[in-house]
Amino acid sequence: MTTETIISGMAGRYATALFALAKEQGVADQVSTDLKNFKAMVTSSSDLTALVRSPVISVDDQARALTSVLASANITGVASNFIQLVTSKRRLFAISDMIAGYQKLLDTDNGVIHAEVTSAQPLDAAQSQALASALSQVSGGKTVDVNAKVDPSIIGGLVVKLGSRMLDASLKTKLNSIRSLMKEVG
Repeated sequence: MTTETIISGMAGRYATALFALAKEQGVADQVSTDLKNFKAMVTSSSDLTALVRSPVISVDDQARALTSVLASANITGVASNFIQLVTSKRRLFAISDMIAGYQKLLDTDNGVIHAEVTSAQPLDAAQSQALASALSQVSGGKTVDVNAKVDPSIIGGLVVKLGSRMLDASLKTKLNSIRSLMKEVG
C-alpha cells in the first residue's frame, strides 16, 4: 500500500465523518465555505503552509497558532472543531485531501458535477451558459459547475472532461488524426 493510498483512505474517512456530522446539524454548506476559506488561506501563505505540513512543529504550537488563524478568519463551529481535531490527531498534513473529499461528498449530495472545459479562446457568458445547459442534459439533469481553461495550442474547438468521460473536439486533435491517416495512405 502506497503513502498516497493511505492518505487518501484516511482523508476519506475524516471527510465522510465530517460530512455526516455537518449534514446532521444542517450546516453542510457553511462548513464547505469555511473549509474553502481555510484552504485558500493555507495556499496563499507560505508560513501557514509550513505550519500545516511540518512534522517538527508540536501539536500544542500548531493548535495555538491555528486557534488564532481560525478566529481571525471567522471560522467557527463544526469546521473549526474539525480542524482542531485533525490537528490534535497529527493529521493536519492531509487537511487538503480531507477538504477535497468533503467537497466531493457535498457535491454528490447536492447533485452537482464538475466539468473541465478547455478552449482556444475564452468563452463568453452566453457560451458558458449554453455549454453548462448542454452538459446538464447529458448528465441527466444534474447541475454542472464549469471550470473553463484557455489553451491556444488546441487551435479551435473544445476539450470537455465531465466526470470520467472526455470529449476531445479540438482542431489540434482532428488535424493530428488527419496527419496519421495520411501517413498510413502514403
